[in-house]
Amino acid sequence: MRSNTALAAALLMLASAGLHAENFCGNITNPFGPYDYRKAKTEYSHELYLVESTHFTSEIENGIKGRSGSLANEIDYTLRAFPNHIRALASLDRLAFKEKETNMLNGSRWPVECYFERAVRFAPDDGAARSAYATYLFRRGQLDKALTMFREAARITPDDATVNYNLGLAYFNAKNYSEANVYAQKAYKLGFPLPALKNKLVGVGKWQELPDAPAPAPAPQAALPEAAKPAGQ
Repeated sequence: MRSNTALAAALLMLASAGLHAENFCGNITNPFGPYDYRKAKTEYSHELYLVESTHFTSEIENGIKGRSGSLANEIDYTLRAFPNHIRALASLDRLAFKEKETNMLNGSRWPVECYFERAVRFAPDDGAARSAYATYLFRRGQLDKALTMFREAARITPDDATVNYNLGLAYFNAKNYSEANVYAQKAYKLGFPLPALKNKLVGVGKWQELPDAPAPAPAPQAALPEAAKPAGQ
C-alpha cells in the first residue's frame, strides 16, 4: 500500500497555516448539488434517484463494475452531488482498500482521503460523516487521527450505537481498555448487535458491566387540596 503521508502532511500544513482545504481537495460547489445526504429521502429524493440510478447502482456500491465509467469515477460523481453520502464513502473506502491504494484511484478527481475531508467540510455537524472518515483512518493504521475523529463523531451523535462501538474499538486498539469498555457498554445498551468488541475486552479481562446512571429524582409536586384528593385518602 502506497503511503498516504504526503496527503496527511499537506492537509495538516493547510490547517496549521489557516488555509482552506479546498486548495488541496477542491471546492464543494458542483453543477448538480451539492445536496445533504441526511435529507436525501425527504427534500432531495428525486435528486438522489437520479444519482443512484446511474452512478451508484448495487453493482457500483458492491465494487463489481461501473455503469458509465470506472468504479472510482462513478463514486466520484455520487460524492460530488452528495458529499456526505455515507454508503458511497464506505464503498470508496472498500475500493481503495481492495486496490491497496491510499492516493489516487483511476477515475477519481482527488486523493481518496479528500472525499472524506470534503464530506466533513460540507457537513461539519454530520456525525456519520465524521465516523466514516475515522473508519477510513482507522483501517489504515492512523489510530491517533481516527480517535480524534471518532471522539468528535460521538460528541455530535452521542446516541449512535455504531459510532460508540467504533470509538470503543479504536480505544481498544490503542490499549486504553477502560475507555474501550465505557463505549462498548454504551454501544450495547444502544442496541449494537455485534459481540466482537465485548469478546475482545473479555479476552484481556477488561469487560466490566457499568451501572446505569441513576434516574433523575422526580420534581416535587405541590400537595393537592383536601377536596381534590382521590376518595378514601
